[in-house]
Amino acid sequence: MIDARNHLVGDTLRNGMAVTIRAIRREDKNKLLRAFKNLDRESVYTRFFHHVSELTDQDLRRATEIDFDREVALVVTTMLGNEEIIIGAGRYLAYEAADSKRSAEVAFTVEEDYQGLGIAGRVLKHLVQIARQKDVSRFEATVLAANQSMLRVFAASGLAMEQRRDGTVVEVTLFLDQTAARG
Repeated sequence: MIDARNHLVGDTLRNGMAVTIRAIRREDKNKLLRAFKNLDRESVYTRFFHHVSELTDQDLRRATEIDFDREVALVVTTMLGNEEIIIGAGRYLAYEAADSKRSAEVAFTVEEDYQGLGIAGRVLKHLVQIARQKDVSRFEATVLAANQSMLRVFAASGLAMEQRRDGTVVEVTLFLDQTAARG
């Protein structure tokens, strides 16, 4: 059984960079704030669907003080000199769906300098492993249609997937239990 609250795995990105994929911690507030400040406006818009200029103390608490049962948040970190920095993150928030299946909304953010190195796909795999153990049957995501890189991550996940386009957004469903996937 994976202990989501203490999840910690070393990995190497496509470019050879060593990273750590780990559970977010309460003490990550300053690292998360710094990571947010390093995002360009387009990445912020892609993640939040509107422009956010700063994170409030409440936002930081909400992002770092989670229960690891209903909500799981992982960060990808690397060392910059002697300092650990956050370069990517992924999280899910589980809920009971109308069909009595446990579903979760999933979202990712990767700092621009590190995009295209497989970070979101790696975090997705870890979130899937954790979610399966917590009886989550599917991930739901709302993705801007212009965010083709995130749509490619979902398509390459190996999971059964449904997509529904609604104007400028694509509603994605990833089925975590392959036997329960649509026919």
